[in-house]
Formats: sequence, structure tokens, C-alpha cells
Amino acid sequence: MAKVMEGLYYSESHEYIRVEGEYGFIGITDYAQQALGAVVYVDMPEVDDEIEAGEEFGAVESTKAASELMAPVSGTVVEVNEALEDQPELINEDAYANWIIKVELSDKSELGNLMDAKAYEAFCEK
Repeated sequence: MAKVMEGLYYSESHEYIRVEGEYGFIGITDYAQQALGAVVYVDMPEVDDEIEAGEEFGAVESTKAASELMAPVSGTVVEVNEALEDQPELINEDAYANWIIKVELSDKSELGNLMDAKAYEAFCEK
């Protein structure tokens, strides 16, 4: 069973966002990393790139497949997780500790379109 963390917001495309003030840390869920298998590469945007809710912002590649990363919210990229450039497998070790990008949120109301932990668990069980 995939791990789901309380206090995060989840998208139907299996990204999560952890909100801290005006910032959000975006990554893929434990469910997503299990489905992908061994992650071998993470394609990340550049700092200062704008991301739009529902739009692609990068990709995660595994030995099985490549999966587009879809932005759960809109904002400006303020940091990318550089550790993933050399160690993409960190996502398999702990998907929630190893976020992919940090964004400055442009519209916090977009969080209302995402699922909480309980709704995401139910979604994954379908």
C-alpha cells in the first residue's frame, strides 16, 4: 500500500504539494514512484520559470516508463532539488522528503481544486 501523508494536497496526476506560507514544495507521490519503478532521471524546470496549474513542468523517467510532471498549482519556480540531478533514486527512497521543485504560489485558491489525504487514498483505490 502506498503511503499518503496528511497535510499535503494531491492531484489526480499523482503530484503532491506541501504548502509553507507563500511557497509550495511539489513532488510525486509514493503511489506514483511505486508505479514508475526505479527512477533514473528527473527533468526539472529552471529557477524563475512560470508554471501553470494543469500544465506540464517536467518529467520523471524510470527504467519502465517516462511520466510527465503536471503542475498542481500555478506559480514561479524559486528552487529545484539539485540533489535529484545526481541521485534521482532519492524519489524511490522517500517521495515525500524529496520534493522536485519549490514554487512561489500565484493563486492559493487553486489549492481548493486538489484532494486532501483521505480523498487521494480513495482515488488511488479505484
